Amino acid sequence: MNPSFFQLPKSLRRSLTPLVLSAVASLSLQADWTQFRGAGGDSLQPSGRVPSVLSTNSLVWSLPLPGRGISSPIVVGDRVFLTSSSGGRQERLHVLCYNLSDGSLRWERKFWATGRTMTHEKISSAAPSPASDGRAIYALFSSNDCVALDLDGNLIWYRGLGRDYPNASNSLGMASSLAVVDGVVVAQVENDSESFTAGLDAKSGLNVWKLDRPKKANWTSPFAFREADGRTSVILQSSKGVVAVDPKTGKTRWNYADGASTLPSTTPAGGRLYVPSQGLTVLEPAADGTLKQVWRSAQLRPGTASPVVLGERVFTLNDGGILTCGDTKDGRRLWQLRLKGAFSATPVSAGGFLYCVNEDGLVQVVDPNAPSGAVVSELPLKDIIVGTPSIAGDSLFVRSDKRLWRIGRNSAL
Repeated sequence: MNPSFFQLPKSLRRSLTPLVLSAVASLSLQADWTQFRGAGGDSLQPSGRVPSVLSTNSLVWSLPLPGRGISSPIVVGDRVFLTSSSGGRQERLHVLCYNLSDGSLRWERKFWATGRTMTHEKISSAAPSPASDGRAIYALFSSNDCVALDLDGNLIWYRGLGRDYPNASNSLGMASSLAVVDGVVVAQVENDSESFTAGLDAKSGLNVWKLDRPKKANWTSPFAFREADGRTSVILQSSKGVVAVDPKTGKTRWNYADGASTLPSTTPAGGRLYVPSQGLTVLEPAADGTLKQVWRSAQLRPGTASPVVLGERVFTLNDGGILTCGDTKDGRRLWQLRLKGAFSATPVSAGGFLYCVNEDGLVQVVDPNAPSGAVVSELPLKDIIVGTPSIAGDSLFVRSDKRLWRIGRNSAL
């Protein structure tokens, strides 16, 4: 806080303090990356200033990780949180906290999985990304174990959803990430058998609501969406389509039932939803609960990566590395750019640039304002990377099974 603040009259300081603290909190939340694809669930960091020209000098720090994982790091204040799993059957579950400044380990908590830990070799038990409401960290694992810890690593609650619902699993492993909305932790546990999504009380871990969901394996993730009437909904995507539910009750507000992907997730932008459905379908929910289909484009079909919207353009990336740019007004394809390698991770954006990480660990920075898009720099991390990176402040955070990197402006140089 500015020292001149304390030179003001005491009565004035008293009246301004709540406003100052509110502003500080707002700036902090703006800089944080609190869940998969960021606080808005859109892969954007509006306040981020990650360098567009990357080199080995851009490596602020890197550190080894225990076990395996493809979950995204999240950043809250001066702390970076991550999950991993270890052991011959990935039965040891880790929640780790690192200092943002230097990557030193702040604390680590370990738990034994209570549910099924078998997964496809490409992923692991630590596939879902954790989430935070700024007060606690909530972590879900493929074993359907869900844990809540305060920011200092103290246990708040532990929930073995695999024990409560023993048939909730699939043969490849679970990967849907958590979202925290209005004091409710939303866990999308959708599979071929006992398929459901639950809203868990953030303070106790008990069910606030539980919905039966389509019986089909699903790896998409929920997120909060501000409706046209000002209310917040939780968006759930499945093979059947997209549904908006009340975060407090789980009651349906509207339903799009024309099918959707079970891999890339819907992206919110400007009051609209960019849904991986029959290519890419853009929906605009109205205040009365009706849905308008703005456009649909087969040419903008995403692969595993979710769509990203920047201003008046939408970007989709297929598994083979073709980045496609479309016009958000009508879905017209504007250009395509071939990137190097195969991709699973969703691109993230700061400062108007796209940061794309392929499965060989090559970070490619794309300038989408170039006439047909252009790769402006590359940074090889030389490791297999499947998880989506994160952005907080001036840095890009990327993880593999083996390491976590912070990439940005290296003040030590």
